[in-house]
Amino acid sequence: MKVLQYFENPGLISRSGIGHAQRLQQEELSYTDVVLDTSPFSKDYDLIDVNTYGPKSIAMLAKARLENKKIVYHAHSTYEDFRNSFIGSNLLSKPFKRHLINAYKRADLIITPTAYAKTLLRGYGLTQPIIPISNGVRVSSYEKSQSKITKFRQFLNLSADDKRKVIISVGLYFQRKGVIDFVELAKRNPEYLFVWFGYTDLRIIPRKIRKMVQSDHPANCIFAGYITGDVLQGAYSGADLFLYPSYEETEGIVVLEALASSQKVLVRDIPVYADWLHDGVDCYKAQNLDDFDKQLHLIMSDQVKDVSQQGYEVALTRDVSVIGPQLKAAYEEALALISGDSQ
Repeated sequence: MKVLQYFENPGLISRSGIGHAQRLQQEELSYTDVVLDTSPFSKDYDLIDVNTYGPKSIAMLAKARLENKKIVYHAHSTYEDFRNSFIGSNLLSKPFKRHLINAYKRADLIITPTAYAKTLLRGYGLTQPIIPISNGVRVSSYEKSQSKITKFRQFLNLSADDKRKVIISVGLYFQRKGVIDFVELAKRNPEYLFVWFGYTDLRIIPRKIRKMVQSDHPANCIFAGYITGDVLQGAYSGADLFLYPSYEETEGIVVLEALASSQKVLVRDIPVYADWLHDGVDCYKAQNLDDFDKQLHLIMSDQVKDVSQQGYEVALTRDVSVIGPQLKAAYEEALALISGDSQ
């Protein structure tokens, strides 16, 4: 099977969750015999798998349809997770939803990361097969490494004598990601060091958040910027808690990375986690700001059970080696659907 993977403007959004998901797909498919091509000029392929939504992506879909190729869409984005992000996102959210529907309806089969995301897409009136397949995580990269933890602490200039506990999060500077709540929790808890990894061009985010990132945050809150590799992996395993207050996700790749690091995880209790993360079993969940404050104190003071090992086991079920065969099976289903061999 030959698959053309199309990703529009990789230089522009390579640091986004979609960019990360696309790179994971390539690694996942290396565990199969699927032949992957990323050249937009290729004609020798059986189906196209599109990850992006711009005009070039739509043109590629039209071209594939004219050439009688099979079309799979990776539905990473929704109307719900587009809102409360950059300046004007709420005004643009309804037109964006129409654009997404127009793009997704062109597919013969849709892959989306979670059952929750599938429910949202069905609510848009999309009727073609929709298969939930996790974005996945390379679990081996997040095994605890003292050298990586040392690099993380050196990056933050934390000496061996600095005994402060560290709470981290990873994401864009979006209100939807809960960055405002993260800073408020830092204000409430000066005894802990709060570190936010990730970056967004300050010109495109609302003034309130821009000001908050630049200066309006307490001394125990650090915006570390876009960091990858050993430092970030060391942060996941070397911190004392991964706190993810996001209000809306289609999955949350960074949550998987934290779980794969055997880190203690505290997330907002939102529908996307309902069927695969369980409060007090493999993570902890909070309802609101006060609840986050309460839960993080219980976790940091060891007043609740450490469920990080159970969280790690959840990550193993979504390892790249597991997801690759699932992607291949979805591609095979797409081929069969179009040829009339199933349904």
